[in-house]
Amino acid sequence: MFYYLLKYVLLGPLLRLVFRPRIEGLEHVPSSGAAIVAGNHLSFSDHFLMPAVLKRRITFLAKAEYFTGPGLKGRLTAFFFHSAGQIPVDRSGKEAGQAAIREGLGVLDKGELLGIYPEGTRSHDGRLYKGKVGVAVMALKAGVPVIPCAMIGTFEAQPPGRKIPRIHPVVIRFGEPLDFSRYAGMENEKAVLRAATDEIMYAILTLSEQEYVDQYAADAKAADAERGPEEKRRFPRVPRG
Repeated sequence: MFYYLLKYVLLGPLLRLVFRPRIEGLEHVPSSGAAIVAGNHLSFSDHFLMPAVLKRRITFLAKAEYFTGPGLKGRLTAFFFHSAGQIPVDRSGKEAGQAAIREGLGVLDKGELLGIYPEGTRSHDGRLYKGKVGVAVMALKAGVPVIPCAMIGTFEAQPPGRKIPRIHPVVIRFGEPLDFSRYAGMENEKAVLRAATDEIMYAILTLSEQEYVDQYAADAKAADAERGPEEKRRFPRVPRG
């Protein structure tokens, strides 16, 4: 109930008024049945803008930190994410990936839309990073299509570290569904999972026109944090698209 209150009364109209997002390819999102919407992840705003424009409810796998923050702000954030039907996922430890897959398959088993960011974390510099194979595991196990999605302009509207978004044009672009039925029963084959994931990331890249980095976002973020201030000034990261 709270999900639809946010979408149609509280948050959705406000987001549409402020950002006036241009929506492209919405017809590619099926009106019924299970499917995965796999998108790039540039901003905290992505969590709200994509659901606001979809005609169906979508459930995202959200990092557990959103549900465990300290103080009043943490409790309010946790309440919001729980009420909006988002699922907390612990990203630490080897078991974390399997837990996320189980939760995601549970959503798909109910015939619903599952939202996932294959990069595993927000891009810290606006570039698109290598996808993790969990999205392919779920697509193959559940036998569902994957709809690629590109969020464009949300990095400029609310880059990492900015609490209040600035007004900036936003485009939300959905691509044609990707069918992986040819890989049925091969969800344990590493080469197959990598190939399917790379196909998904290429579809997102085509839609977003970002610069692509063949490296996991978390690793790149850690490496970038080690760069000194002088090096960052000389070689800044500038997003494309």
